[in-house]
Amino acid sequence: MTNYQTVAPDETQLRDGTIKLHGPEAFAGMRRAGRLAAENLDALAGRVVPGVTTQALDDFVREFTLDNGAVPATLGYRGYAHSCCISINHVVCHGIPSERTLKDGDIVNIDVTPLLDGWHGDSSRMFLVGDVPLKARRLVDVTYECLMLGVGQAKPGARLGDIGAAIQRHAEANRYGVVREFCGHGVGRLFHDAPEVVHAAKAGTGPEMVPGMFFTIEPMINLGKSPVKLLEDGWTAVTRDRSLSAQFEHTVGITEDGCEVFTLSPKGLDKPPY
Repeated sequence: MTNYQTVAPDETQLRDGTIKLHGPEAFAGMRRAGRLAAENLDALAGRVVPGVTTQALDDFVREFTLDNGAVPATLGYRGYAHSCCISINHVVCHGIPSERTLKDGDIVNIDVTPLLDGWHGDSSRMFLVGDVPLKARRLVDVTYECLMLGVGQAKPGARLGDIGAAIQRHAEANRYGVVREFCGHGVGRLFHDAPEVVHAAKAGTGPEMVPGMFFTIEPMINLGKSPVKLLEDGWTAVTRDRSLSAQFEHTVGITEDGCEVFTLSPKGLDKPPY
């Protein structure tokens, strides 16, 4: 049985398994936080180039976030010591910034979450580094299409499984693997909350979407098979077959007649080429 909880915008919230339902003030807060996440990713567009270190990109994310009155939600989260996650090529998610330099032909996911006035704006985007092979560009394009097909299913009365079914159908039609080990999640005052939003599912299953729900949709799509493994650092997830992986993420809120995407790019830079 699914439990929903209507919460006030300033109410202390616990990760207790309930799906939080929010009102207009919370939507306004998420709108601001989501826009800042998108603006941060927009500002990275000209900086993800051959020769740059992922640590330099992380430094930029931290400075941009702080300069705009927010803090990076990942900084210190469960011991994580960086302001974003940067995942290159076969890294599926949670790649740790370092002195590694980007190389011509890399594909890179950067995942940012500014915490602004108590609200989390969670978004990630793919970046193409230099001259990227066609098969990698195609993977990135299809992954973005998967995200937007999932967003298209986010509406009141539908089920969360409808999102995963739409994503899985499109990915597998292109002979790509859909990662099962990681999923989208509820978000708002809490960084990670109920519900889980899986990216491979049967239509008509899962909790019903109702107005006031906030959650992320963040499909991870592999050029090869779907299984992943976690490295010894406890964070970095990679494809088991070392095939390329891509991911896009938006944060959405369910409205009376559909959904609002809080993390759309103000400049229209939601997918490469930028």
